[in-house]
Order: sequence, then C-alpha cells, then structure tokens
Amino acid sequence: LSKMKNVEKVNDAQPKYDIMDSNRRCGMEVRVQPMTQKERDRRRAYLKKRRQQEIRRKIICFVVLVVGISLGVFCVKKFGSSKDRASLDKYYGIKSENQLAIIIDNEVVGAKGLLEGNTPYIEYTVVRDYLNERFYVDMKENLLLYTLPQGTVEAEVGSREYTLQKEVKTKDYPILRMDGEAAYIALSFVQEYTNLDFSLYENPNRVMIVSKWGETNVSTVKRDTQVRIAGSNKSKILADIAMKDEVTVIESKGKWKKVCTEDGFVGYVKSSCLKKAKVKTLSRNFNEQIYPNISRDYTINMAWHVVDSSSAGASVLEAIANTQGLTTISPTWFTVKDVNGNLRSYASSKYVNYAHQVNMEVWAMLRDIDGGIGTQEETYQLLSGTTNRKRLISQVMSEVLKNDIDGINVGFENISKECGEHYLQFLRELSVKCRQNEIVLSVNNPVSSSDSEQYHLEEQGKVVDYVIIKGYDEYHKDSYESGPVASLSFVENGIKNALKVVPKQKLINAVSFYAKLWKEVPKTEEELKAQEGTEEGKYLFHVTCLNYGMDKLYIPIANGGGRVSFDEKTGLNYAEWEADGATYKMWLEDEHSMEAKLELMKEYDLAGISAWRLGFEKSSVWELILKYVN
Repeated sequence: LSKMKNVEKVNDAQPKYDIMDSNRRCGMEVRVQPMTQKERDRRRAYLKKRRQQEIRRKIICFVVLVVGISLGVFCVKKFGSSKDRASLDKYYGIKSENQLAIIIDNEVVGAKGLLEGNTPYIEYTVVRDYLNERFYVDMKENLLLYTLPQGTVEAEVGSREYTLQKEVKTKDYPILRMDGEAAYIALSFVQEYTNLDFSLYENPNRVMIVSKWGETNVSTVKRDTQVRIAGSNKSKILADIAMKDEVTVIESKGKWKKVCTEDGFVGYVKSSCLKKAKVKTLSRNFNEQIYPNISRDYTINMAWHVVDSSSAGASVLEAIANTQGLTTISPTWFTVKDVNGNLRSYASSKYVNYAHQVNMEVWAMLRDIDGGIGTQEETYQLLSGTTNRKRLISQVMSEVLKNDIDGINVGFENISKECGEHYLQFLRELSVKCRQNEIVLSVNNPVSSSDSEQYHLEEQGKVVDYVIIKGYDEYHKDSYESGPVASLSFVENGIKNALKVVPKQKLINAVSFYAKLWKEVPKTEEELKAQEGTEEGKYLFHVTCLNYGMDKLYIPIANGGGRVSFDEKTGLNYAEWEADGATYKMWLEDEHSMEAKLELMKEYDLAGISAWRLGFEKSSVWELILKYVN
C-alpha cells in the first residue's frame, strides 16, 4: 500500500525520470503502470471511508468509556458501602462535656446521665423506670429515699451521708445531685440495692448497664466489619468491630442483624459477617431484699362497715348479728383531714373489743374521701411531700396501736397518673411501720386496666400483705350509659390480670351487695347538637342511677311491673320496664351472681373475698358465702 501511495504521488507529480530506471538501479525489475483517474477516485473514496470508520470507532469507544465510568459511579453509589461515619455525640444525644450516655440492657436510653470525675450519675426517672422503681426522689424537700423492709434510707441533695433507722453512713461521693430541674443518683449507690453491673467508656462518655440476667443470644464476628446505624450499606458507620469480637444479637432484619457491642454501640451488622448465634447465660450474685408479709392461715371473709361517727362503737353488734363466717370487718374510721397529713379518726376500742369477742379481726379503713380532702389534686399534694406522708402514717399508727386494731385497709380513690409514684412510696413507708408492729396491711384497688396502672399492683404484691381488687364499679354514677355493677366477664378478667403480678395467696376479690337501678331518658335534638363532638354526645340517652341493696332489689321491679330474665352476655339476672317516658334497667346482684363470683374465687384459689357493704346484703347470702370460705 505504501508503494502504491508513492506511485500515486509520483504519477500526480509527473516525475521527470523513468521509474523503471530507478528500480533497475536498486536491482529490482518492477514495472508499475500509472493509475487511471477512475482508479485514483476509487482509491480516494476507499481511504475516506476508512478514515470515517476510524473516527466512528473512536467516538464509540469514547461513549462506551463514558457510559462505563458513569455506570460504575452509579453502582458504587447505589450498591457500594458508605465510608461516612456517624457523629457519636449526635447518636447518643450528647450536647455538653459532662453529659453521660446511658445504654441499658442493649437499649440506648440517651444522654440521661452526668459524669463527675469518675463517678457516673443517672437521672432519677431512668433509675425509676429502667432499673429500680423503689428509688424515690422528693423534689419538694430535696430528698432521696429508698425503702427497705426494715426502714427507709434517706439522703439529702449534695450530701455524702445517708441514714437508715437513725444510723448515719458516709460515701466518698455525693449520693444525689441536682442539675436544673433534674435529679441524678450516683450509679454506684443504685448498684448497692439493685442487681446490675456497669462499665464506663470514653469518646464519647457512656456507661453500659446490664440489669437483666439469664439467657441471651450472642454471636462472634467472622471478619473485620462495621456496625451501622441502619440495616443498609449506605447507612453511616457507628463503630468498627474486629474478627472474634462478641456481640449480643437483638433481632434479625433481612440480611442484617441488630446487635449491641460490648462497649455499647447498638446498630446493624451484615448477617454474613457473623457466626451462628448461640445462647449465653448472664449471671451476677446479688441478694434481693425480701419484704416479709403477714398471712392468715384461713380464707379471708371480710366486709366493709360504714361508720360516720365516733359514737358508733356498739353498732358492730347490730352489723354482724346476722352474718356467718365473717373473719374480718373493716370500719371506715380513718379519713384524711387536710393535705398536711392530719387524720380524722372514729376509732373505737369498744368496737374492737366486741369484734375480738366473736373471733373477728378489725382492719380499719383509711380513705382520701369524705373527711376533709376529696380531689385528685389534694391527694397529690398530700402524698408528694415526705413530711406529709410521715405525719399521716404516724397518726394512723398511733390510733391503731391505741385501740388494739389488727390491720389497716387503705382505700384511696383519688390517685391520678402523676400521683402513682408518691402513692406507692406511701404504701412502702406504711408497710414498714405495719411490719414493725405486726399490723396487717391491705390495699383496695380498681380492677386492673390501662386506666389503673398508677396503682402498681406488682409492687403492691411485694410490699403489702393483701391486695384487694374491687370487682365492681364496671358501670358507675359517672357513666354515660347504663350497665351492670359487675358482669361475670368483668370480674374474671380483673382476677386474671391481677394474678399476672400478684401471688394468689395475697389476692382478695371484692364483691358488691348492691345493684344500680338505671333510668334512661332520650335526649332532645338540641341537647344532642350541643353535645356534638364530646364523649357524652356519643350517647342518645340521659342516664341516672340509684343504688339498691341486695335485700331490696325486687321492690322497684315489682312496683314498675318489670320481669326478670337471665342475661347471657353479663351472666346476671336482668329486669327492664317502661314508665313515665323513661326506660328502667337493672342488672341484679343477687344470690345467683354471688355464687358465680364465689365460684371464681374458688377456681383461682384466691386468698378470700370482701364485700361492700354491711347492711346491703340479704341474710341468706351468708350461708352461701360460708360454703365457699369455710
């Protein structure tokens, strides 16, 4: 080809010498004929085409290269692992130098602690909610309290000293600190009364706390890898973990596992980087505090007796004249006079003597109604102050001991959600005094539900002698619709829920000796319109009710011409009738309903029953009760 090009150039230039002569000089015998114009045009077209093909090839290669690079960048961005690292301060919520991040049982609680020197402090609410609810801080009087079976530990804010039953002890650190409106308890002090272990780490400052013991799932790391905030390669890196490190496996999430490292990072690791999980048992030697309780060796058969004057001492004889098998009577003697904890008492030693003569114990009832205070706000004000609680307990115990009373029955009804922790502390402190003086402590509670969690049945079951659930008031005077005082399902569910947290030998179910007569009157259109959007507005009738004792149930039914039939839904006898433009309804608490509830007591092997109240019952019901409690 190169020769042909040379020839072409020669022909185009019209050389002055003979090509054949030149070739002969080189010892070659080559004869080249000059190209015709047609051949030269064809040759130029061929070369042009080749140049165009070469340009196209280079363009295609360039485009492929650009697309390949772009695709590679896209794949790296989409499928490659992020190298970005998370801000650990932001992850833990740390905003200041002395803040301490808290990790409890593989859960990041957040920056809820302080680090003072080498002493870690935990915010009180975290201690209460996660570690040990018996720690109590009085924000009014700046006190830390911890109630043991034999007494209450007390420490003031900023003090290294604390007392237990007047004995003063000292720590080498302040036990309780205040930072703004938050209280912080030294973790080492918490550990003395709580089965927990902890480790401190730096960068950032954090403490890893273990308080749940027993079996847990752990896994060993196969190769060096990272813990990420979420189960994705694109998620930021929390920490690096090395081959043979051990992590706690919390849960699986597709191709990722949520884990907690030994130094408190909770995040996600690829499942392929971990060996098969195995069970590991965590344990720690610790002596739990046991609250001794008083327990009677017979089935409790108790009834409440309403007493509203100090001259009612002899009334016990009349009240118990027709009873059979009654082991315990609870007169409504004690009420709270004011928010400072002063007591109003109708206690009568004569009454107690009469009861003891017929082998009956007296458990005096203490109430936060009908005696000076009567609202949730007042009960909160009373119980949220340590001095108030001490004053009330002191006065109650004085009356109990002076009158030879056998027990205290706490019947507080105005316990709000906010008051729950203060009420529980009151019961702990009262239980210590009762235990020291061999006085039975029982506590009345509404049926367990999401609306009564503030009563803390589980803790009550540990610190008091008997937990009573009031298996009635399913529908009450403030209800927007009529209904039974205590359907069988309501009672049974209350028992089942309570038994989840209270030992059966401590649980007493309360029954009612009364029923409610309901009157329903249709609302007018104007009334319905005015109530639109309210809870009351959901109901079409005005409802009012009157209580009727078991001995008088059939009087209004007979007067109204009602007929009694059995209601399968509630398990109760039921009556209904129309009169004066209204509908009257009554679910009967009679011998039939009583026996069904006694059967439940027997089925669940409870400690006994209590009834509200003496004077409402039919005399024949005692024979029925006696068959089940004897």
